[in-house]
Amino acid sequence: MRIITGKDIASVCSWPMIIEALRQGHRLAPAKLADALVEDGGRKMLVRTAWIPGLASGTKAVTIYPDNPSQTPALPSVQGQVLLFDEARGDVVAVLEGVDLTAWKTAGDSALGADCLARKDMRTMLMVGAGAMAGQLIAAHRTVRPGIDRVLIWNRSAARGEELAAEISAGGVSAEFAADLDAALPQADLISSATMATEPLIRGELIRPGAHVDLVGAYTPAMREADDTTLRRGRLFVDSFATTIGHIGEVEIPLRSGAISRADILGDMHALVQGSIGRQSDDEITVFKNGGGAHLDIMVAHAVSSALARG
Repeated sequence: MRIITGKDIASVCSWPMIIEALRQGHRLAPAKLADALVEDGGRKMLVRTAWIPGLASGTKAVTIYPDNPSQTPALPSVQGQVLLFDEARGDVVAVLEGVDLTAWKTAGDSALGADCLARKDMRTMLMVGAGAMAGQLIAAHRTVRPGIDRVLIWNRSAARGEELAAEISAGGVSAEFAADLDAALPQADLISSATMATEPLIRGELIRPGAHVDLVGAYTPAMREADDTTLRRGRLFVDSFATTIGHIGEVEIPLRSGAISRADILGDMHALVQGSIGRQSDDEITVFKNGGGAHLDIMVAHAVSSALARG
């Protein structure tokens, strides 16, 4: 069994590698999944398990403690590990640092969704939220759509939004803080949202035709980032039916209210990767809900473990 640290993960990972690992993983048989979420006030523990026939099996366990960053000394709000098993023998292959792996997996998932759905000619990206995932999402999306040469960043805290804009600009990409989200939405070809919102921030009436919307943040039944109009105007896809329907407020709340129907969720990542569904015109709005899931962690963990084993 190998212990794989965040430094080990960074030493072998790149966005093309991660995106390709997820693409190849979705060409295999669908994973068998099981999740458990336990809450104590605002604190949460999430355990996700997946078995991907022919690849690997494993479990990711993380805790989410929102107040940790304000402690003295400050602690990460999310902490956890991924346990990777050999699919044929059942023995533990590796234990991987969960937070670092999750960042690569989450942004890679969104980038693969965009690669399957977003127009090739996009130039302007709007990042909604400037938290821990924002920089990775910008980098991952620009990997599959390198024509993006302008990034707008909206955040509740202007200071953090301006700080991230400066970081992105220092990397050679034009970036600016957008104080008015409603004014920024119609400018964007790609909108990626990674917030802790429980009420919709993105107003669908303001989204330009042809845009792609990547919804990352909502991961509980009470959370949403986009309004009903966004889902009704756009053609809606998810990374996994099993980890979104019945689990995540982004789709479950409008399903319960009747704002959308099950038939409006047109497909998942397996169908997108296999090319049986996708964008149909340059003018349509596409919406992709990144719901996560242990199968994605296992695809990435297997790729990382294999790369390190090769030396």
